[in-house]
Amino acid sequence: MTSLSVETLAADAVEPITSAGNAQLGIAVLAGIAVIVLLITVAKLHAFLALTIGTLALGAFAGAPLDKVIASFTTGLGSTVAGVGVLIALGAILGKLLADSGGADQIVDTILAKAGGRAMPWAMVLIASVIGLPLFFEVGIVLLIPVVLLVAKRGNYSLMRIGVPALAGLSVMHGLIPPHPGPLVAIDAIGANLGLTLALGVVVAIPTVIIAGPLFSRYAARWVDIPAPDKMVPQRASEELERRPSFAATVSTVLLPVVLMLGKALVDIVVDDPEHTVQRVADVVGSPLIALLAAVIVGLFTLGRAAGFTKDRLASTVEKSLGPIAGVLLIVGAGGGFKQTLIDSGVGQMVLDISEDWSIPALLLAWLIAVAIRLATGSATVATISAAGLVAPLAADMSSTHTALLVLAIGAGSLFFSHVNDAGFWLVKEYFGMNVGQTLKTWSVMETIISVVGLGCVLLLSLVL
Repeated sequence: MTSLSVETLAADAVEPITSAGNAQLGIAVLAGIAVIVLLITVAKLHAFLALTIGTLALGAFAGAPLDKVIASFTTGLGSTVAGVGVLIALGAILGKLLADSGGADQIVDTILAKAGGRAMPWAMVLIASVIGLPLFFEVGIVLLIPVVLLVAKRGNYSLMRIGVPALAGLSVMHGLIPPHPGPLVAIDAIGANLGLTLALGVVVAIPTVIIAGPLFSRYAARWVDIPAPDKMVPQRASEELERRPSFAATVSTVLLPVVLMLGKALVDIVVDDPEHTVQRVADVVGSPLIALLAAVIVGLFTLGRAAGFTKDRLASTVEKSLGPIAGVLLIVGAGGGFKQTLIDSGVGQMVLDISEDWSIPALLLAWLIAVAIRLATGSATVATISAAGLVAPLAADMSSTHTALLVLAIGAGSLFFSHVNDAGFWLVKEYFGMNVGQTLKTWSVMETIISVVGLGCVLLLSLVL
């Protein structure tokens, strides 16, 4: 990553910014998180402002000088944006190219043409997982909902039998797999190896998405049996295009950054010599920045030009992709500032003391913290960022494998039981035409299954790796 590591930043702050004891620090953390929760849920304040004010509240309750709190916040904000801001932007550009060029529609149509009957839920998981790699969760939903509704209607399938696997594929990618903002921020905060986290994330994601998707959808379809709402079928991007990219070119472009990053992780294991030419090349080519940049540049030709886009249309597509992510960048940056204030306040040592006194395994503790913040704020990204800041010191003596698993435990916890304070909850409810109770029985239970199964897979891997 290009940003300063948590260890470096913590080393710069040799003395904590406050001399408060563990009890006062604990109260300060709870008060800071409570302020964030109330501002987001009750005052309906934007998460960026809520995180900023919550950070100041944390410092005030901890008895830290305001100038030091501000310095910690701005340092954390700057390092987080430096580390993941460009990656989020590149991911947004690639996702917009995929959507506007009809590449996403090409993937969907090709897979659906080869699937039918009992294979359809599995096809929906595959579609959602592939499309979900470079896309934000909300964008993925908007892209996939028309497909889900059309398939359910034309094939006379239960809406939940088709919809739940699609949502599970998107959600698992969002919570566990880089280059999504949450996992990237956690990797940066904890100092984990990105390639290794990506590889282990795929291992955890496969059984998790199978259980929460096709298998759970059987029960969800019995609990909530509703028809596909006609009014929610928007126009597909490719309907306005004369031609669109080929299936092979589209899939190759989407998977290019993943292959490059996994290739770097493999070279790190096989070569294991920082001075070796092969490893030095792999370190550059497989870095997230270069991997995503390469995919974007390739995508301009394999997606944009293949769809007949002019240079002006390509420039417009790139420009339009960056506007919607401004809020995401601000939230991620403010979350990084909150995280750094937690670290500089000495909260990390407090968490270490608690984990030792209570004998809670680090992976389980990380998951529980992420779950608590997720339930309170409704934001998976806020939960991931805050939990990563709290448990970062636990990674100091861990192997690279267990550090990667710590990131995945946080990611799994950040998805636990989405309910009425989560924007995704309302998005799914409205698109599928469900009431609150039906959404809780399907979407919320599915998210909980993803979280619990994900944790189980992480704990099993920790026993054998």
